[in-house]
Amino acid sequence: RPLGALPLAVPGCGRCRACAGRRGGRGKMAELGKKYCVYCLAEVSSLRFRCTECTDIELCPDCFSAGAEIGPHRRWHGYQLVDGGRFTLWGAEAEGGWSSREEQLLLDAIEQFGFGNWEDMAAHVGASRTPQEVMEHYVSMYIHGNLGKACIPDTIPNRVTDHTCPSGGPLSPSLTTPLPPLDISVAEQQQLGYMPLRDDYEIEYDQDAETLISGLSVNYDDDDVEIELKRAHVDMYVRKLKERQRRKNIARDYNLVPAFLGKDKKEKEKAPKRKITKEEKELRLKLRPLYQFMSCKEFEDFFENMHKERILRAKIRELQRYRRNGITKMEESAEYEAARHKREKRKENKNIASSKRGKEDGKDGEFAAIENLPGFELLSDREKVLCSSLNLSPARYVTVKTIIIKDHLQKRQGIPSKSRLPSYLDKVLKKRILNFLTESGWISRDAS
Repeated sequence: RPLGALPLAVPGCGRCRACAGRRGGRGKMAELGKKYCVYCLAEVSSLRFRCTECTDIELCPDCFSAGAEIGPHRRWHGYQLVDGGRFTLWGAEAEGGWSSREEQLLLDAIEQFGFGNWEDMAAHVGASRTPQEVMEHYVSMYIHGNLGKACIPDTIPNRVTDHTCPSGGPLSPSLTTPLPPLDISVAEQQQLGYMPLRDDYEIEYDQDAETLISGLSVNYDDDDVEIELKRAHVDMYVRKLKERQRRKNIARDYNLVPAFLGKDKKEKEKAPKRKITKEEKELRLKLRPLYQFMSCKEFEDFFENMHKERILRAKIRELQRYRRNGITKMEESAEYEAARHKREKRKENKNIASSKRGKEDGKDGEFAAIENLPGFELLSDREKVLCSSLNLSPARYVTVKTIIIKDHLQKRQGIPSKSRLPSYLDKVLKKRILNFLTESGWISRDAS
């Protein structure tokens, strides 16, 4: 109601000035100590809400909760709770008659001493409360009461996280499904620095990664910047753990541990696969960076598909060659290949016959097979005869001659040497060349 709409004075009402004047001096002093709501004029001596922006504006809890506005006062103004700590939060029907001040001390005690320390909590609340009363009041009002029903769920999940399981928290040591232990002996484990029960190595990748979180601690007074900084440290550590686990997976998938211990050679001998050419080995070395993006099976399938692609391309070129030669059926290709083989054979026989005729014609025709090859001008007449008789090119003969003479000189000087003769030089050719060099005086007979 408006401020001016005050109730009319009635005999004995106790609120108007006429009734106040009729009371004695002692009643006047008691009346002056009471406080009234400026809106409904109810007595608010025990509990009232005072506006911090307007002067002499004090409301009762009912008017304050209803958002009463009077004069310059508005509902959004700041307020101050004025009481002596004597009112009850749970009403008059609550057991024990706990005041608001005692409730505040109880909540402070449960936060400071923890649930279950009823003796310390009772001493903090006051001497008027026993530990049994404190326990019963907290359990009945804050756990089983309306406040507990509204705040505590019916089923409380397990808040303790098991960081040792694969699906645990972000700091789980495995992060993924644990790998099976390596099948290696104790000596090999010591050589590798491997601990099979933990599936760890003595020296891990990025060994100092744990220094990022070793000094971290959770403090309740940390500000937002400190909390975000600690989260960033944990995130960096988790990334290092993932990288460490990824390298373990690659080493396990590609059998790098057996390769380090030398077991891969034995396994290759037991289970031989398709023979890999030199070009394919070089290609594998070039494609090794793909190991970190593909599993071993995926990489092998990828490499086999590349091999199939090369075979198909060669087959396509062969079919295109057949088409250029007018062959349109596979039956005709067999006849074509047989005829081509005969033509090549006739060419070889013709070349052999021409070389024989050159030898029979004389000295000039004797070297017809090698005179057009590189290095022919570096040979003497006797060396030309030797190369022609052995059917050895001048370049290869010069290479073998250089290696043999170099080894001979190193032996004479007392330098140990290991001869690395070419693979095309068999025992017969080697013996013929050694005899020739000995007879020519290039090396001594002891060396030969």
